[in-house]
Amino acid sequence: MPVVKVDADGGLPDGLADTVRLLPAHAPVIVMIHGYRYSPAAPHCDPHRLILSLEPDRADRRVLSWPRALGFGTDAPDEGLALAFGWEARGMLGRAYGRAGDAGRAVAALVSDLAGLAGRPVALIGHSLGARVGLQALRHADPGSIGRIVLLAGAEFRDTAAAALDSPAGRRAEVLNITSRENDLFDFAMELWLDRGRRQALGFGLDRPADNWLDVQIDDDPTLAALDRLGFPTERPLLRLSHWTPYLRRGLFDFYRTAMAQPWALPLSMLRARLPGRIEPRWSRLLAPPAQFGGVRA
Repeated sequence: MPVVKVDADGGLPDGLADTVRLLPAHAPVIVMIHGYRYSPAAPHCDPHRLILSLEPDRADRRVLSWPRALGFGTDAPDEGLALAFGWEARGMLGRAYGRAGDAGRAVAALVSDLAGLAGRPVALIGHSLGARVGLQALRHADPGSIGRIVLLAGAEFRDTAAAALDSPAGRRAEVLNITSRENDLFDFAMELWLDRGRRQALGFGLDRPADNWLDVQIDDDPTLAALDRLGFPTERPLLRLSHWTPYLRRGLFDFYRTAMAQPWALPLSMLRARLPGRIEPRWSRLLAPPAQFGGVRA
């Protein structure tokens, strides 16, 4: 049972507790959280048959199997357990943003139970509003129940993320904030739509540095070169505009998988020393010379 479906309005599936207790001591437990416009209640946008499935429907070119990319479905005894967390993310952005907070409380309860059963922290990975779900889980989870969170183009504000990090669970977690200037238009639209441009999105990282937070800009040449030296060669063609490259660009999931499943292999102190950790100015991709880029992924 390498991938288990869990929805925000449900509890632990039958038999999951025993499965978690029997996991090898070093096997990872990873919760995957989709973003905006997915819904377990609607077949055409059900994340459990799309990005959170081992065998997804590939009619949409933006569909890639997260669990496969994270190394699940191999039948290896120590591959661990992936939980595909579904929540209602359709509708107007403001309402979906609000529901992401409620979904975060459900994830907090889930990971608190899982960590207790497994005897070790749980890792989270979330894209877009799924990153907000993961950060909100930090605010409500048991301290120590969350190990690492990988945020992919997080649809959240800097101050809200900082408040989540300054919680009992947040202070004991580690966050990799995956950013890209290709996401600038989406960040800008979120800022205008949700708060009339008064606050900035996570595409800029935190307002104040934190020891347990690292920004990784995946369309920055020095960052990509550093990932290459660490053993994670990544597809280089860059786009002017895309919200999905943090999981569609080939090579990145190898980095995410190792960071979450084997955190001892990529300690945050080493990543901080090897990766630039810088964030380029907004619009630097959109306004760059045309010869450098491959276009738009809408």
